[in-house]
Amino acid sequence: MKIYNTLSGQKEEFLPPGSEVKMYVCGVTVYDVCHFGHALSYISFDVIRRYLEYRGYKVKYVQNFTDIDDKIINRANERKIPWKELVETYIAEFYVDIDALNIKRATIYPRATEEIPKIIEVIQTLIDKGHAYVSEGSVYFSVKSFPGYGKLTHQSPEDMRVTETSVTETKEDPLDFALWKTAKPGEPSWTSPWGEGRPGWHIECTAMSIKHLGTTLDIHAGGQDLIFPHHENEIAQSECYTGVEPFVRIWMHNGFLQMGADKMSKSLGNLVTIKQALERNSADAIRLFIISSYYRMPLRYSLEALDAAEAGVERFRQALKAEGKQGAEAVDADQFKVRFIETMDDDFGAPQAVAAMFDLVREINRGSEKGMDISRAQAMLKELAGVIGFTLQEEKKLTPDEEKKIEELIAVRNGHRRAREWKQADEIRKQLAELGVAIEDTSKGTTWKIAR
Repeated sequence: MKIYNTLSGQKEEFLPPGSEVKMYVCGVTVYDVCHFGHALSYISFDVIRRYLEYRGYKVKYVQNFTDIDDKIINRANERKIPWKELVETYIAEFYVDIDALNIKRATIYPRATEEIPKIIEVIQTLIDKGHAYVSEGSVYFSVKSFPGYGKLTHQSPEDMRVTETSVTETKEDPLDFALWKTAKPGEPSWTSPWGEGRPGWHIECTAMSIKHLGTTLDIHAGGQDLIFPHHENEIAQSECYTGVEPFVRIWMHNGFLQMGADKMSKSLGNLVTIKQALERNSADAIRLFIISSYYRMPLRYSLEALDAAEAGVERFRQALKAEGKQGAEAVDADQFKVRFIETMDDDFGAPQAVAAMFDLVREINRGSEKGMDISRAQAMLKELAGVIGFTLQEEKKLTPDEEKKIEELIAVRNGHRRAREWKQADEIRKQLAELGVAIEDTSKGTTWKIAR
């Protein structure tokens, strides 16, 4: 199996030291609902995880929540609610979205605010080793202390732009970045050896990934926008902290989702939320649309392409319903599995793997018309669909009793939410998800629908 490594700029043989793959994927900053760009990233890495498991690996998959930063604080202040309430709301919404998209949950979802002791330990070690310094209550990483800085982006520090524009006057070098930020009046803060404050963005992922996966990760993944400065900074602080190189064996980055000529992003305001997408198209169609493009390439959002994907998914469903003749000459399905594995082994070539599945669909349909035994070919199609993450389920129809049960569960959940009993509310949301129900909390109350 070969995987493209951003660090080396080429495909490399994937040779983890054991049967367990340690995989870390950068998660969301929970100040708003997830959009289609998040779906692109998390579906792409979900397919990769599923395929690694299909090939016999046990994947320990860690994905963090950044649950404290300027955006969260500002959004909570705008809404005049506690920052923790904002965070809990959007973490719950995140789970609703990924469940509706049939994205497997991570092994662990660590939160930055729950890892403060580890973060402080990492920062103090960096200070003790001479890689970080205290300045006016904040702590900064000294980029010049790490000779390898720039190896992920293949640039020299002199060629890099300044990325930390705040409190620049307190830094020794413009490229130095904050590990700990001194508290501002009225902001949430934690006690540290350097005074009240909160962690910087980059150090969170280093502390969480090392705590849960060890000093060397097999795969670290995220969007291409994270290569610099986030992942570059992670390498520097992690390798300086542990003294172990490499911090990551394979760096993987997915391409951007484009809306016209621009990238889809919150800052540009050109978002299609996951909930909006699911109102129009099934989770299977969204997944097929995303993986029909190579994960490292940009993907242009297109309603026409989504509709074509919907039709493609229906072809899969109908092939599974086709009838053949048991005991007759069987359709040869092995060749399609061989093609599927060969293309996925080559840097997870999902577009070609899906093409092999569509060719298998054609053979199933031909075999059905000729009165052949298609049962084994259909089983193969279902197996490969599971590897990709398709459910191929028809939309559910509910009885009045089932609808009543859903309404009752939502009423109980809303009671927990009013009491700020977030854990209990999330447990009910999980129950609803298991029933195939997607819920959304709006200003007018909680709405629900059957996930398509």
